[in-house]
Parts: sequence; structure tokens; C-alpha cells
Amino acid sequence: MAGRIEDYALIGDMQTAALVCRDGTVDWLCLPRFDSHAIFAGLLGTEEHGFWRLGPAYPAGSEPPAATRRTYRGDSLILESEWDTPRGTVRVTDFMPPRDGAPQVIRIVEGVTGRVPMRSTLRMRFSYGRIVPWVHRHETRTVAVAGPDSVWFDTPEETYGKSLTTYADFTVAPGDRIAFTISWQPSHKEPPPVPEPEQSLEATEEFWREWVGHCTYHGPYREAVVRSLITLKALTYAPTGGIVAAPTTSLPEDIGGVRNWDYRYTWLRDAAITLSSLLRTGYREEARAWREWLLRAVAGDPENLQIMYGIAGERELGEAELDWLPGYEDSAPVRVGNGAAHQLQLDVYGEVTEALHLAHMTGLARNDYASLLQLKLIRYLEKHWQEPDEGIWEVRGPRRHFVHSKVMAWVAVDRTIKLMESGDVDGPLERWKELRDEIHRDVCEKGYDKERNTFTQSYGSRELDASLLLIPQMGFLPPDDKRVIGTIEAIQRELSTTDGFILRYPTDGDHAGVDGLPGDEGAFLACSFWMADDLAMIGRVDEARKLFEKLLSLRNDLGLLAEEWDPRLQRQVGNFPQAFSHVPLIDTALRLTASGAYGG
Repeated sequence: MAGRIEDYALIGDMQTAALVCRDGTVDWLCLPRFDSHAIFAGLLGTEEHGFWRLGPAYPAGSEPPAATRRTYRGDSLILESEWDTPRGTVRVTDFMPPRDGAPQVIRIVEGVTGRVPMRSTLRMRFSYGRIVPWVHRHETRTVAVAGPDSVWFDTPEETYGKSLTTYADFTVAPGDRIAFTISWQPSHKEPPPVPEPEQSLEATEEFWREWVGHCTYHGPYREAVVRSLITLKALTYAPTGGIVAAPTTSLPEDIGGVRNWDYRYTWLRDAAITLSSLLRTGYREEARAWREWLLRAVAGDPENLQIMYGIAGERELGEAELDWLPGYEDSAPVRVGNGAAHQLQLDVYGEVTEALHLAHMTGLARNDYASLLQLKLIRYLEKHWQEPDEGIWEVRGPRRHFVHSKVMAWVAVDRTIKLMESGDVDGPLERWKELRDEIHRDVCEKGYDKERNTFTQSYGSRELDASLLLIPQMGFLPPDDKRVIGTIEAIQRELSTTDGFILRYPTDGDHAGVDGLPGDEGAFLACSFWMADDLAMIGRVDEARKLFEKLLSLRNDLGLLAEEWDPRLQRQVGNFPQAFSHVPLIDTALRLTASGAYGG
């Protein structure tokens, strides 16, 4: 049985990632890429769908014991879990070395005190738990093969097979270090090299030490910021610079419901805001790589900009349901692919343009095609900004004139005007200044409810939407504008949970179905961070700090956040870990640090 979402740790190699539960079980791993088929899909099903447990032996019929304590080794993605047992203490170190060749998951068992009986239980199931591979010996190694994939299992311990599962039973004493490794390789190729676990551990630790050393943030929230930065780096696909929204699919926003989506792709919005946070904390190389990814993905067809792409720039992300998986805690369907890829979301133009503008302002080397792309995007918006769209939240109901989408269209035009005024590109400056003013008037006239002194979710609606909190952050209106303050206060009244966190928009009662889906969802963590930002901007800094630190308390013991927080169940929900939660955490920490609004 899978653990709670917050029970998982992330390990990864900047090409894929695994989730490790407190009891030492790897319940999720896709090989060789984030968006490949899973070989361990127990997270979305049962143990029959694949897992790898490594920990102290326990009596048959009982639950495997959870680690007594766990932590990441310093500022790294190397997980250390320790069990205190009646026979002694044992440590398991889990990591994935950054790679040029075969992806590897390495697990090193170390005896600390006493003599502890241990067991490795490896059940590989390819194609999201549907295919039992052919497992056999190849010289001293164990290999599992199915179709194009092979996974190689290496350990000095003796292994045996039983019930289509590979076991190893052994005992560790103080000073013992025993490694277990799986490596993926295309099945038609020669076997991958035999792993060198200790050398890989040293190299992985050095990689993270060097990378974190570039961080320019040294404020009071450094621990939370650095952990979030490491998480964002782990969600970057190193070969191309693409950034996935999360390494998982179908972890539910509503336990037992249908709000289950595949996040293993590059949303332009998520990637752009991730880029923004990385740039402002000293990581320009990631910004350059993402810009190059963007130019390749959009190349030749900027008028048909998609809201998301595959991690190498793929456009076709067809959505399908895996009916043999029951889903996380019976939250079905389990989906792969994402049908929202071809939605019209006008706000994306603003996020991309803002990211390119920030890259330019922070001194990233000029790229002429990036500037040309920006001009092409505005020419498209000039013709289409007045159309309804599906909006930032990818509603599966009818298109609307979402206020946030119009605001971000304004941002796109505004940042492009600034680029032209800097002398870096030529364009119809006066015409686009008029366009900027026209969009601004349109939003203020049609998206603002004078009676309630608040902007609304869409033109003519009475619903609120937390994306309106970005109005002052994007510079559409100043923070002290009465309409901004009124909107912030209205969202606090109408979209706040009893815990003080913020919902994206109403989904209950008379508002049910506003997004075209049944069921409710939890508080959206990004929106809650946005509220803290806005409170700081309007001078309510103590309130902002308290909300921010309350949000920090929702992180799991390793500093990780999912997409949402369920106030009824008091637990994290949604795909995990979620870039769209960790990015605003960084942004709010930077804002509060700059304002001096933090505790002692």
C-alpha cells in the first residue's frame, strides 16, 4: 500500500526521478526519462504494479517499519534513512548520480550498531505495472527484459527469485557497506557498465555541493529556499533544459476523485516562473538552457504556441487512461499524456515574455531569435487577445474571458515595449503602446466589479479567482490602488480556508462545475504564497510573514511540497513535488527578506 503523499522523498538525476517512502520502498520510477513508462508504479496501484523495498526484515503479515529518521545529506539530493531496531541501527543511502550514460538508482546499506537482518524485495513491472519482464541471470548480474527495455540489478549479495520477485536476505554489522543498484539500458544494446557505487556517491555529493555554491540568497529562509532550488534543479531535464511541472502523474487533487493529471511535461508557464526564480538566485546557466529549449520547441510555428510540450519539445502529448491501475487511494482514472496541451491559454504569452525580459535584464547574452520570437508572439496577441480562452487553470468547461489571461496579455505587450525602448529591437512602438492601453482599459472596465470593489474571475462573472493576486506583482496596477486592495481582501473573505490558505476558485455549492469537473480540491499552495506576497506589498508585512511561515510548516520533513493542501484531511494532495509550489516559496522568501519582514 502506498504511503501518504508527504511520506515520500525525491531522488533524481536531472533526467528522471524516483519517490522513496518512509519504509524504504521506491514506489515510483520512470526510466529512462521523466515521461517514460514506470517500472515501479505501486504509487498508483498495489505492490503487484512494481516496487523496490530495502530495509530491516520484518515478520510476515506485518507492515514494513518506517525509518526512525531521515534527511538529505547536507544540501544535496542524497537521501539518508535510519532505522533503530531491537537488534541495532542501520542506515540506507539512496541517490541517483547525474549521468551521461545509463540511469541508475543506487542504494547503499550501512551497519551502524548491532547486527541487523535486512531484506531487499525487488518487483519490476514494466509499462506502468502491466508487463512482467523476463528476469534471468547474465553472468554475475540479474537482468529484467521486456520489449525495448532492460533493467540490470547489481549487488554483491546472493539473490533468489520467488513469486516473480527478486529477493536478497542479509545481515549488516557496524562498518559494513553493501550496495544495490539498478541500471536501465535499451534491451538491444550491450550491458551497461557494472556500477561503482562509492565513486558515484562521492561524485553526486560533489555535484550538489558545487551547484548549491552558486546560490546568491543568504537570507533567513535559506534552508527552505535552497531545498526548493534543489528540487527545481531535480525537475530539470538536463539534456534539453526543459523543466517538468512534477515527476508524477495522477496524484489526486481530490482524494478518491477524478482530478488526476499527468504533470511530467514542460508547461511554459511553470517553466517560465521557475526560470525567474533561478535567475534571481544566481542560476543563469539554467536560464540559458531553458531559453534554448523554448526556441527549439516553438521554432517555426510561434503562432501555434502550445501551453506545454514534452521535455525535448515534443508537441503531441495525447491523453490516455490506464484502466489496469486503480489509482492512488482509488483516485481514478490514472492518466498519461495531457489533453490540455492544445488549449488556448493567453496568459502563457505573458509568462514567456516576462521570463525573456527578466533574462535580458539580468544580463543573459542576447539571442536575436529570442527577440524575434517575442515580436512574433505580440503580433499574434494583437489579433487574438480579445478571444475567450481556457485560462491559467486549464478549465475543461467553456472558454471565458478570464481576467488573468487579459492581464498577462498586457504584460506581454508591456515587456516587449520595454525591449523596444531599450533599443534592442525595432517594432511598431506607438501602435503597441496604444494596444497596451486598450487592454488595460478593457480589463478595468469589464473585469472589475465596482459594487464589491474587486476584480472577478472572468468578464461578467461574480466568481473570484486567486490568479487575480498577480495583478500588483505583474505591475498591472500599483499595490496601493484601491481596486488591488479590494481584490486582496475579497479573496481573503471568499477563497480562504479555515486554516487561512487560499483556494484557486470556488468549486462547491452554486459554483460547482465552474471548471467543468466534479468534486472539490484543496487549497492551492502557489495561491497561498501569492497572498503572502500581496500582503507584504500592501504593507501588511507581519500578516504576510505569519502566512508564509505557516505555509513552510506544511512541507514534509524533507522540505517538499505537493500542489495542494487538503484542509479537511490535513494532508498534501496533488502531484509531488510540485514546481508551482516551490517557485512561489522562493519568490515570497526573497520579497520578505528584502522588506525585513521575518522573525528572529
